[in-house]
Amino acid sequence: MSHTEAGAPGSANHAIILKLSCPDGVGLLAKLTGFAAAEGMNLLEVHQFTDSLSGWFFARLAIDPGTVREDLAVIQEKFAAVARSMGAEWSIHDEAQRKRMAIFVSTVDHCLVDLLHRWRGEELPIEIPLVISNHEILRPLVEREGVPFHHIPVSTENKEAAFREMARLCRDQSIDVIVLARYMQIVPDWFCEEFAVRLINIHHSFLPAFVGANPYRRAYERGVKLIGATCHYATPDLDEGPIIDQEVVRVEHFHLPGDLLRLGRDCERLALARGVRYHVHDRVLIHGRKSIVFRD
Repeated sequence: MSHTEAGAPGSANHAIILKLSCPDGVGLLAKLTGFAAAEGMNLLEVHQFTDSLSGWFFARLAIDPGTVREDLAVIQEKFAAVARSMGAEWSIHDEAQRKRMAIFVSTVDHCLVDLLHRWRGEELPIEIPLVISNHEILRPLVEREGVPFHHIPVSTENKEAAFREMARLCRDQSIDVIVLARYMQIVPDWFCEEFAVRLINIHHSFLPAFVGANPYRRAYERGVKLIGATCHYATPDLDEGPIIDQEVVRVEHFHLPGDLLRLGRDCERLALARGVRYHVHDRVLIHGRKSIVFRD
């Protein structure tokens, strides 16, 4: 279910987002909208979904910030009582507070360039305080954008220390989300757990097909008719985290592996950009191994 009110008072280019999931029950949406009404808050957008198989309820409410009469901390404290009565996991976030994003990259630049372009064009409400790479090759491109570039080589001998340093940099910069923009290193389990549901990966395959390395070559060898890309949260289980978005393109019998690579990179850019946008706008809710995405 979705509802949008055009021309709402106090129009702004951001909203206060209330995101929630809990066991299903009668009157849950009424509790949410009733809370908003009691606080004098106007709803710009409402999404809700009930998974009948798992018996779980999901909701996202966008609130007009011009109708929020108290500090966000006060609203959060008041809503906590409502959330407890529902047994809910929840968050309330002001979109005006931009999420701080770190980008990890290796040598292939198409996803990095696309994210920087969307950031510069104000398509993504983010800040990018650092880019980390295990190679130096993309330093000029990143620094040209005025973004700090950190070269942290990774080898079998120093991998643990390298990722400890990356984690430290992300903590020091108060990073909200990390994007693996074709970062060609397997991330340690502890890193995935520390940044759980904040670590976004783009895999150059339509998962769950062709996990791991060289998916385009393996897709060519199988003669597939569709290839794609998958944006998902990285977890300790390689390429099996909750999927945020996917993109596909049809291929023909005469396409060679290089053609699949070219077509696939377009899919990667689109799937990653959408996945990042859904995440930073708090449109993704996680339940077990799957995600609920309230698309815009």
